[in-house]
Amino acid sequence: MADTGKIAKNLERFAQAVAAHDRENPTHTAHGIGLAHFDMERLGFDEGEEILPGITIHADSGVTGNFRVLCDGEHDEELSEAEEQAVEAISSISVPAIAPGHSPFEAR
Repeated sequence: MADTGKIAKNLERFAQAVAAHDRENPTHTAHGIGLAHFDMERLGFDEGEEILPGITIHADSGVTGNFRVLCDGEHDEELSEAEEQAVEAISSISVPAIAPGHSPFEAR
């Protein structure tokens, strides 16, 4: 079993992260904390264990020493929209064609 001081500090950080997430993302709420499997074992948590009211712990493929807030919303909506706009902008650029056999780097 992990030191109770370590667990207390982690629970405090988890609560702060969930509160910050819910404050900054009012359209969806957090339901869990994702930890690396190694960290779950090191801290003595079980998969699906409720660590805060309504917040459960889950193993994910994250890096050891880090955690992430799990929620019911999509945070990547703006990123995918920006990617689509960038692809559209790039695909609309016309590039001059170069004659076959002619190198643009040759001296004339």
